[in-house]
Amino acid sequence: MLDEGEFDFGVEKGSSMSELMEQAIHKVRQLSEPDQEAIASIILQEIESERQWDELFARPRSAEMLSLMADEALVEARAGRARKLDPNEL
Repeated sequence: MLDEGEFDFGVEKGSSMSELMEQAIHKVRQLSEPDQEAIASIILQEIESERQWDELFARPRSAEMLSLMADEALVEARAGRARKLDPNEL
């Protein structure tokens, strides 16, 4: 049995969870089941999205494309065809 304030998240012994995540899980447990499901879905989608980005950026062609795009952006900036991003204009 867990002491008050301890959580069993189904993680292996020796592994850890950040304090912030533990706080978030504690607060999520206080929500209704539909709200818990919605938050869990969002978290899982974010984890999958990060995995996909990691996979994409791990490809050799991605590094080449990013380098080319950076070079193009520098050329544009040096030619005066770039301007600072104004978040108020978005």
